[in-house]
Amino acid sequence: MSNTNITKKLTLISLVLMIFTSVYGFNNIPRSFYKMGYAAIPWYIFAAITFFVPFALMVAEFGAAFKEEKGGIYSWMEKSIGPKFAFIGTFMWYFSYVTWMVNVASGMWVPVSNAIFGEDTTQSWTLFNLQGPQVLGVLGILWILIVTYISTKGLDKIKKVTSVGGTAVLLVNVFLWIGAIAVFIGNHGQLAQPITGWESFTQTPNPIYAGDIIASLAFVVYAIFAYGGLEAVGGLVDVTEKPEKTFPKGILISAIIISVGYSLGILLIGIFTNWSSVMGIENVNLGNASYIVMSNLGYSLGTAFGASHATATALGLWVARYIGLSMFLALSGAFFTLMFSPLKQMIEGTPKILWPGKIGETKNGLPVNAMWIQAAIVCVMIALIAFGGSTMAAFFNILVSMTNVAMTLPYVFIALAFPYFKKKVEINKPFIVYKSQWSANIWAWIVILTVGLANFFSIIQPAIEGDIQTTIWSVAGPVIFSVIAWLMYRKYEKLEGTEKQKLKKIS
Repeated sequence: MSNTNITKKLTLISLVLMIFTSVYGFNNIPRSFYKMGYAAIPWYIFAAITFFVPFALMVAEFGAAFKEEKGGIYSWMEKSIGPKFAFIGTFMWYFSYVTWMVNVASGMWVPVSNAIFGEDTTQSWTLFNLQGPQVLGVLGILWILIVTYISTKGLDKIKKVTSVGGTAVLLVNVFLWIGAIAVFIGNHGQLAQPITGWESFTQTPNPIYAGDIIASLAFVVYAIFAYGGLEAVGGLVDVTEKPEKTFPKGILISAIIISVGYSLGILLIGIFTNWSSVMGIENVNLGNASYIVMSNLGYSLGTAFGASHATATALGLWVARYIGLSMFLALSGAFFTLMFSPLKQMIEGTPKILWPGKIGETKNGLPVNAMWIQAAIVCVMIALIAFGGSTMAAFFNILVSMTNVAMTLPYVFIALAFPYFKKKVEINKPFIVYKSQWSANIWAWIVILTVGLANFFSIIQPAIEGDIQTTIWSVAGPVIFSVIAWLMYRKYEKLEGTEKQKLKKIS
């Protein structure tokens, strides 16, 4: 998005808050507890050490060096390695937002259900003989078409929804912390999920992952995904006060706060949530885990301070309604922004000749034609997954796995570009963390191996357990979009060669 209307420069505190809200995702905490219990914490720490902090410092160096550039990650990779590598990497980054839309367009009806009924009833929804996932798929397709239509007309009216949703989700995090501490005091220090020793942090209560080292290694993708989004703030460098010092410092402070925040958040859930009795029951899945956890927090607050079962249950329902409304507002605001922002950045940052026909044309400053093509692709992907015959739990697993893989792969491209960036002495580097080429190479490869191996285990783990469909979808999306990017760039090179030959003949 354009920063031309920003008159005041971002201070350190405002930058940290902006990075925090861009990266820190509340949903990641209950989902991680659902998958791994307390055993998620060491993996979050591992991902912070081997990915988030070193990658954050790379982003800080890139951002400080290219503070005048408007192209974001495309400019970083293009000036470090070359335009073809940059285009494929940026196209992969863009595709991650396509999978996000596929995921969230179907999943956002869970918070709607919680807002209306106080619980997730989507599994029992029917429409014209359609059941569960099919109904959510149809609603997701309608949502994409409506948001695309409104987005092409302008976004001024949507800004209020975004700010209201952001504030509501911030209050959800505050409520989790204060509520968990209150339950801890009310229950006289007794934990709902007991800590029996070091094994509580190494052994998951989830039978799906218990004793499965590949499943545990695959969980690293969830941790990396939870830390994702940092590269998107690279465009804030040119609107930051004293960017050479403030921007890197803001990224480092944010990285520490976010890393600690996730681990403590998972620990806090264990204060009021017993995994077996709350998370280990039927109908709990990745799509509704957050609402079940927060509803349980409301119920636990009531019982911890002597409320009757009926009063505590009612409190839990109202908390679930609030969480549902908050998440729906936040996701709606994000949708209206992400429907055009990544696409606009990619089209504006790359050569116009890359986009055939009228795809690259803009109306009212928006790539309207490209947005409708994007909508068609998202709708087809939603339909293919929704009508693939999956159960509700498998449906959400496919969507989340697909999104996690797609959104973490672009980090490999950015990390690969970093050593080349360090080698280029002609690039002015006002902020340097990695003092030597050797240290830049080592940490770049640590990040690449962490993301690469985590994705490998994440992709093969479902297949080992017999869930071939999730593995296929996790691989298919990134592969298809990589091939599309390569073919587009190959066509561009041929067109560029033809234009050069014409100029030679004229001269």
